Amino acid sequence: MAKKETDAEQIGFHKGSLATLVKEREEMMRILQIVEQLMQMHIQELKNLGVDLQKQAKEIGKTLKGKKPIEEVLKKK
Repeated sequence: MAKKETDAEQIGFHKGSLATLVKEREEMMRILQIVEQLMQMHIQELKNLGVDLQKQAKEIGKTLKGKKPIEEVLKKK
């Protein structure tokens, strides 16, 4: 009989943990959406001010061309 109570307690613990984690994940997604909206607002304002972020990203990409990806650098160690 004690074994079944232990199983029931463990089941309750895991279900409670999952319920808490689901709520945490939902809150994290909400925060991520807010951050994304704020980033989009700043991007739009920069565009309105004449800043071309895509052009800058391409230029940075060109300077990084030929350099090894971080995965390759880390494999050597």
